Amino acid sequence: MKIKTRLSLYFTLISSGALLLVLVALYLAVYSFSREDFYNRLTDRANVASQLYLKADEINADSLVQVQQRYLDKLSGEVIKVYDNDNKSAFNTHNNIFWTDTIIEQVRKDKYLKYQDGNRQVVGKLYHDNQGDFVILVSAVDRSFARRVTMLSQVGVVLFIIFTAVLFFAGQLFANRALAPIKKVITQMGQIRSSNLHMRVEEENNKDEIDELISNFNSLLERLENAFELQQTFVANASHELRTPLTSIMGEVEVALTKARNTDEYERILASISADALRLQETITSLMELAQVDMNYTQARISPVRIDELLWELHESWTEKKGSGKLHLTLGTMPENEGDLEISGNKPLLYIALNNIIENAFKYSGGEPVSIKFEALPTQVSIAITDQGPGIAEDDRQKVLRPFYRAGNVKKLPGSGLGLYITDKIIQLCHGRIKVLSDGKTGSTFIVEFAKNSAF
Repeated sequence: MKIKTRLSLYFTLISSGALLLVLVALYLAVYSFSREDFYNRLTDRANVASQLYLKADEINADSLVQVQQRYLDKLSGEVIKVYDNDNKSAFNTHNNIFWTDTIIEQVRKDKYLKYQDGNRQVVGKLYHDNQGDFVILVSAVDRSFARRVTMLSQVGVVLFIIFTAVLFFAGQLFANRALAPIKKVITQMGQIRSSNLHMRVEEENNKDEIDELISNFNSLLERLENAFELQQTFVANASHELRTPLTSIMGEVEVALTKARNTDEYERILASISADALRLQETITSLMELAQVDMNYTQARISPVRIDELLWELHESWTEKKGSGKLHLTLGTMPENEGDLEISGNKPLLYIALNNIIENAFKYSGGEPVSIKFEALPTQVSIAITDQGPGIAEDDRQKVLRPFYRAGNVKKLPGSGLGLYITDKIIQLCHGRIKVLSDGKTGSTFIVEFAKNSAF
């Protein structure tokens, strides 16, 4: 069963149930009112009898009947009887209906009695007079009651059926309107394949559950796209990056083995092999890191991460490696609430990302100190890592985050060109971004920003 049909049925059942309760309550109210109204009319007749017969002793039964016919509505099968202290009929209209002593005594006891006797309604009333205590019993048949109740029931059933049908079709209409955005989302989802993971589902900006679904789905697509890119990068570049230094090493070895050479030649060849081996080691290390990040990336658990604590851990680690004073950590604007220092991310991956930037900074600074400035603003958390290297040209700044790309002025230094690429993917996973600032001559600054409560 489709959701729209299910929603329509739920809407119809709830609304019809509420309507049924209203109709039943109305039926019971009319039923009770009709009964009570007829009892009131019988009570009026008992009062008339008491006033005309007991207070005006000279009136007779025929006169009472004439008064009733003239001033009161005629009731079907109406009977009025007055019983004296001995429970004998002191006055009655011409009929063959009598009440037992039990009923008469019950009226004397309760002073007022009303009950249903078959299709008749009966009212009994005790009246005190100077001649004694009299019991007046009035009975009649409400011929119109059954007809009114039947008509009310028929009208209620017809209204219930009509309203139920209208509610179902109205529910279908509203369900179609409510689910129209979902149909649109389903259509767009159906167009996404592994070859076009860059596509995103358009958000409606209604700030409802559907927008939340779209946002989460787009976030999932972003993570899948990044994971696919990591895998494709590994597959596409691993063989090339590994083959190049190996080919160079094998070539140098073959050259060395072709004939005997002097010491200087062997030293040059060994130095070349050492450089290629170092490059190979760097590449293998980066590829293994890439594979590890790829594995963790698809299974990453996003949770609150205290950035200040993470930076102090990195500071302690690099102080042990480089010595005291080589990594300067300064704090800028800090919030009063410690909770504002948290971002949503994955701490192990963030450690790898920031560690890569710091490692590059030391590599290109030539032994000079590296500085980190950390500040937490109301809308974002910012980490600026500055080195004292040769700087990055404007053209290179646009490409420095690509896999295996290395700026022209640092190609002589060891490296694989994967560190910043991996870092960028991790920062994106944590809803952050990297900005690279440099005049192209002296020093570079990598600014990592994490948005709070919303993505950039």
